[in-house]
Amino acid sequence: MRTGNEPLQARSPLKIRCGLALWGLLWAIAGAVAFIDVGRPEWAAACAALAAVAAADLIMVIRHIRQGPHYQPGKDIPPYAPDRGRNDAFGIRNAGGRRRNTGR
Repeated sequence: MRTGNEPLQARSPLKIRCGLALWGLLWAIAGAVAFIDVGRPEWAAACAALAAVAAADLIMVIRHIRQGPHYQPGKDIPPYAPDRGRNDAFGIRNAGGRRRNTGR
């Protein structure tokens, strides 16, 4: 539920996630190279797989950063009203098997 001050207080975790993905990618590549030098191909393959996961995450995060804030409401959007059980579009019932009281 929104309280109304999100556009003023919200901070996107994408930049820190980008930094962490880059940091993990660099360490995974360094680990793969180090394990190849030592002669441990199994561990090098594990580090290479981890580097692939980190690279995919980094690509996705950069894509989301470049898309901009289109998925977040702006300052001119008022806060959402609480649901209060009125959203029964899918026939959700309460624990007793009865429909929720909609207050109508």
